[in-house]
Amino acid sequence: MDKSDMDKLDIAIVDVLQCDGRASNAKIAREVCVSEGTIRRRLKKLIDEGFIEVRVIVVSRGSGRDFPSIVYITVEPSLIDDVLKRVHDLDEVMFVAITTGVYDIVAFVGVESSEMLNEFLNRLGAIPGVLRTEPNAVLVVGKDTLGLLGQPRAD
Repeated sequence: MDKSDMDKLDIAIVDVLQCDGRASNAKIAREVCVSEGTIRRRLKKLIDEGFIEVRVIVVSRGSGRDFPSIVYITVEPSLIDDVLKRVHDLDEVMFVAITTGVYDIVAFVGVESSEMLNEFLNRLGAIPGVLRTEPNAVLVVGKDTLGLLGQPRAD
């Protein structure tokens, strides 16, 4: 299923869930003006066809990830896949991807403190093929509908 397979009702259901992932079927039904049974069937279809997933996002405060950061990584081109796999395996990494542009890889990480970020960056820099890292501490989250940094939404 891709977005072109979704109708207006599916999109409305997803919109409600993006604002409140714990919304009950009854609440969704009220908001989109259909029966609760319709919501139950539509949600099952959206989940079964892989368009939406149900996940738990740990909010950073008190989780040991109180210091979220985005780290841009420049890599020796021939080793980019190897570096991606090694970064993927680091416990602090919540998201990692190969990108276009100035940097080869971007990673979203969560650590306890600036000291722990420094320790993480030392381990990251020791990975064969990593040429340069540029960390950016997250100060305020304006929007995080994907839950990349495990922060509560700033509404």
